Amino acid sequence: MAAAKSDPSASRTSIVAALRAIVGEAGVRDDEASRALYSQDIFAISDETVLAVVAPTSVEQLAAVAGLASRENLALAPRGGGMSYTKGYIPARAGTLSLDLAKLDQIVRIDADDMVATVQAGCTWKTLDEALKPLGLRAPFWGPMSGLTSTIGGGLSQQNAFFGAGHYGTTSESVVALTVVTGDGRILRTGARGQGGEHPFWRFYGPDLTGLFGGDCGALGIKAEVTLRLIRRPAHEAYASFAFSDAASIIGAMAEITRAGIASELCGFDPNLTKVRLRRSSLLTDVKVLQDVVAKQGSLFKGLLAAGKIALAGRNFVGADDYPLHVISEGRSKAGVEADLAEAKAIAKRFAGREIENSIPRIIRAQPFPAANSILGPGGERWATLQCVAPLSRAVAIHAAIEAVYADMAGAFAEHGIDTAFMFTALSTNAFVIEPTFYWPGARHALHEATIEPHLLAKLPALPHDPAAFATVSEARARVAAIFQAEGTGHLQIGRVYPYQASRDEASWALLEAVKAALDPQGLVNPGVLGLGAPK
Repeated sequence: MAAAKSDPSASRTSIVAALRAIVGEAGVRDDEASRALYSQDIFAISDETVLAVVAPTSVEQLAAVAGLASRENLALAPRGGGMSYTKGYIPARAGTLSLDLAKLDQIVRIDADDMVATVQAGCTWKTLDEALKPLGLRAPFWGPMSGLTSTIGGGLSQQNAFFGAGHYGTTSESVVALTVVTGDGRILRTGARGQGGEHPFWRFYGPDLTGLFGGDCGALGIKAEVTLRLIRRPAHEAYASFAFSDAASIIGAMAEITRAGIASELCGFDPNLTKVRLRRSSLLTDVKVLQDVVAKQGSLFKGLLAAGKIALAGRNFVGADDYPLHVISEGRSKAGVEADLAEAKAIAKRFAGREIENSIPRIIRAQPFPAANSILGPGGERWATLQCVAPLSRAVAIHAAIEAVYADMAGAFAEHGIDTAFMFTALSTNAFVIEPTFYWPGARHALHEATIEPHLLAKLPALPHDPAAFATVSEARARVAAIFQAEGTGHLQIGRVYPYQASRDEASWALLEAVKAALDPQGLVNPGVLGLGAPK
């Protein structure tokens, strides 16, 4: 039975004092600016404002905070790097504590002999990769492009695509075991954990409890520690880029490369996204970019040659109406990598793709975790995206259906200055990711100002709020999400946007509700996410 409601506003002072007794003075923020910042994501600002922001630094502190929240009937909104665009961590009811898990950021243990690494959930992908690099090791899936600030716990909650995904799938498929704090403050550990229970090394010991928390958007429990399996860092990599004349051709080529399992990363753009990216300053001429490319090549001569090709290619290697595709292959042997890349080139040719300068994949690998400056458009426009995980056979049709919605809304888009674009990628050998993106004139949030590098933010105009443009984008997003639902696609970041319950059969939903009730009896952890635990 749920606890009787308290009046969180009346007791805020005592709650903040109790939180500070757990995490220390610096671990709690209840000023208006912090509360507002943690009540918004990239797309939405909540109607509610969090009561306070609390930043635990240990599993024990996190469990104590959850226990306090349970006693006081306070909701908990777990937040990692803050890159959600589906209302995944913003408050949905009064009396919500924002859990700033980015402070729970330590590498707990790297077991090179057992080929696993355990990190606190707020550790970033970049932090882990930098620690593993000197050991010649890597996680199989090793992060999204936002891995500079995106956390591993957040990546597991939301699911990720990109680095290593072409071979190894999403975050969940690289996870061995978890330590999770339940909604009432208990500590739950999954996986085979070795002598003494503190050395997780294998996932599948009995039912796969670890899998329950992958893609749950934080609704089932609060991730405290994550153990990932490791691989030896691939010794060789190679790059290729191609240009296609239409969407069906690039999607067809990407699907066939995916089936072949020959690319560690695939990244395709439509012409609109290419134009947006090339409007950003110094993409291909920035000195730091070229320095990183030189360092990546392993020898000064090879590095200078690669950097010189990038500088000479400039911004003119992609035609204005082209659909560019960037392919990265990696492996243990140079011959194997070259064979994979040769097959990718043959596939691209079958779909009428022409090879172009491979500047972009070189830069992607030389600077895998850039600052998240693209959460605003190059002219200060608001940015938001959706995505779906589609079967390879349906990707062309789904893209065409989205384009039909855009054609129907072309007048409204033109009236309100809304631009659209697409990015495409793939997961393992059997899934295609379509990511439609929107740019529109609108006021930036405090989150944008806290995230984008100051020297770049200073160059962007501060646009006024445009309610009509925002409403039009919201309508377009809803219509695109309806296509996804009709097609039965999956999603990497469900949050409160996609109608997850409607996609489940009765028995599956009953099981999920039972799990939620067992782990979060009062329904206080991220209420409303996945459609579980409606806000009170």
